[in-house]
Order: sequence, then C-alpha cells, then structure tokens
Amino acid sequence: MTSFGFGRELVASAEGAWITMRDGRRVLDFSGGVGVLNHGHNHPRVIAARQRFGEARRMEVHKAFFSPFLGALSHNIAELLPGDLSISYFPNSGAEANEGAIKMAYKYHGGKRNKILRADISFHGKTLGAGSLTGSTENAFQFPGLPGIVVYPYGDAAAVRRLVAEHRTAGGQSDVYAILVEPFSASTLAGWSEDALRDLRRLCDEEGIILIFDEIYTGWGKTGSLFFFMRHEGLVPDILTYSKSLGGGKASISGYTAREPVFRRAYDRLTDVILHSTTYYGFGEETATALEAVNIVVEDDYPGRARALEASLAPGLEQIAKAHPDVVQTVRGVGALHGVFLGGGPRVLDIAGRLAPGFSHDPMFRTKLITLSVIAHLYREHDIMTYYSPNGANPLMVAPPLVAGAQEVEYFLDALDATLARGLPRLLGAFVRDKVVSQW
Repeated sequence: MTSFGFGRELVASAEGAWITMRDGRRVLDFSGGVGVLNHGHNHPRVIAARQRFGEARRMEVHKAFFSPFLGALSHNIAELLPGDLSISYFPNSGAEANEGAIKMAYKYHGGKRNKILRADISFHGKTLGAGSLTGSTENAFQFPGLPGIVVYPYGDAAAVRRLVAEHRTAGGQSDVYAILVEPFSASTLAGWSEDALRDLRRLCDEEGIILIFDEIYTGWGKTGSLFFFMRHEGLVPDILTYSKSLGGGKASISGYTAREPVFRRAYDRLTDVILHSTTYYGFGEETATALEAVNIVVEDDYPGRARALEASLAPGLEQIAKAHPDVVQTVRGVGALHGVFLGGGPRVLDIAGRLAPGFSHDPMFRTKLITLSVIAHLYREHDIMTYYSPNGANPLMVAPPLVAGAQEVEYFLDALDATLARGLPRLLGAFVRDKVVSQW
C-alpha cells in the first residue's frame, strides 16, 4: 500500500465515507475497507451499541454460561436467510468461517469422502487450509494444504459435473464431500449465472455433496441483495460463510450458517459437540456489535443503497470506458462492487517488468504498473483512496461504503475521468518519479 502513499501518512479520524488525515486533509474512501466498511467508518449506531455493552458491564465471554447475544445473533440471521439455514457459528475471520464450513462438510460424511472442489479463480483466506483452496496469484509460495483438492473452472457447472463424475470410490459412490463456490467473485468481478448455480444445487442433491457458498465479501447488501445468491428465489446452499461487514466496521467477527440437517448429522451428539470451537466464540461485545450491524443493514435497506449506487456507478464507468478506450479495456461489477480493467501502454513496460526486482516472472507487471499509477494519482491529486485486486486481471476496484451518496459518486467519477484524461505517459512518469523520490 505504500506504493500509493497511504503508508507514509497518519490518520486522525474517520467518519462515513471520509478519512481525515493529521494534516487536515480529507480523503474520500472508495475502497470500502475491502468489504469491511459497508456501514462506513464509525457508524454512530454501531459505536453506541458497543458503548451500551461496556457501560452495562456485560459479561464478555465465558464458555460455562449461555450468551444471549450469541443466541440472538444466530436467531436473527436465521430469520433473514432462506430455507432451513439456521445453525450458526461465529469465529473471528473469513478464513476461519470457511475452515469451519469445510470441517462440517467433511464430518457430515464421517470422513468417508476425500475430495473437495474449488474454483481456479477464488479467494477463501490465507490460513493453510483456506489458502490451499484459494486460486489466486497472491499464493506465490506453496504452503502445505488440504489433501484431495480438485480445481474446476469458475462458473462452469458442466465442468463441475464432469469432475464429480471422475472422482468416485471403488464402489461407484461419489468421493466428493464438498463444493466451495463464490457466487460472485469479489476479486475478479466474475459471477455465476442463475442456471449454473441451480445446476450445482441439483448436482449436490443428486450426489449427496455439501454445497458451500462463500459470501465473505459480497454479503450484507454489497451486491444489491442481502447475499448475492438470494437474488435467485429458492436457491439455498448447505452452508453459507460470511464476514467483513458483519462487524459493522468495528468488530472482528465472521460466521457460517448451516442447514439444520447438515449440522445435526455432523455434530449433534455429546461425543462431537466440541470438535469445532474457539476460545473467543461468542465474544459478547463482538456479537452485540454484529447484532446492531445486521439491524442497520435491514432497517436502512443496504441492498437498496447498493442498487442506488450501481444506478450511478455503472453508467458512469461505462461512459468513462468509452471516453478512454486506449487505457480502459472494460468495466464490470454489480451493486457497490465494480472493477475498471486497465491496459495499454508501451511494450517497453514488459521489458521493464522483466528487469524489475521481484517482478521478473510476473506477466501482469504492465497492468499492475498502469493501475497503480491511476490509484496513486487519484490519491495524490484528488484525495480519493481506491485499491486494486491482486487476483485475476488486477482491476482497479471501485467499492464505496454503502453510506456513500450521489455527491461522492459524482466526485469520484469526475476525478477518475480527469485522471485518465492525463494519458498514460504522464501518469506513469509521475508514479515512477514519486517512487524514486520516496526511495531516496
């Protein structure tokens, strides 16, 4: 992040979609905290909920006592989710949620199945287990991981069917215990079609496979529905994982919710109840915070806010793409989550990439350099913070918090248009000069 200058400055305060630096400079945060800040910075209702909890001297965490906050959060989420998704666990991070879901799927089959399918483009976390299920260029080093991983092409239900058919036991039964799916990929801006997702559901029903939807980033309204998969009526996974904005931008909490029959078959007996637990499971202030964060999502209609942002962002970005075809290859996204895919530039950049320390084997060096130069200019000259996805084609991410309004969107679009109008040579030159100066 120091490539953009972010790491060389200190923040004084933050509120809503804005960050105030110690020198008084105000920065528009269009990164959305990489999914964490649907509520924006320091939402007053979230802060008030945490203050009430502390002032009442509530019991924070104790495994010997029932937590009403944990019970209420699980109940409320079950009320919002479709079908019989009703049994929830609340660990700390998205990676932990995915690992818990995978453990439940494996235990559901009693350890008798050995394969799990994940997409070629995916992001599920950076722990050893979740990291081994992540198909991202961020995984530059090969760590040990889960056994039995089978990779399928993202969005291709027919290919998934073929792979499931190929992996059977000697007795002809399916050897696949779970299929891990991001219905919408927040890092590549690709999504599954409704028909493909429904075909996955049918396949899992036919073969007794646990279908896991990872909506760690895309949940809680970001894509224009509470969860992306919920735009398709009657479509229900066996386990749903989520995190990011569940904590309202203030609490480190994630969750995974299973269909009741899946949970009961996996864990509902005295010998198995502690096969999956954590020290801070049910942490009081975290669950109280999440309760209020979810209330805000529903009462302030965050899915509707995301659709309103899309109504301005999508046509605005398309117009910018048409105005700058030499640098904008395409734009893509949904709700308040969009990507601007940049390219072009002189071929000499490829040669520079082969010579640059640490980038000699990076085929995306040119794209990264162009995207970084745009991000740096937006930050330096227009006081706008964005980021790029290190997965897939490395798009410039446009992901404002859902509390952003029409004025912020208009300001961002005008700034991006003015930045691209400078042309790649000037943008690249300024970025390289700034990097050289900062190094000295």
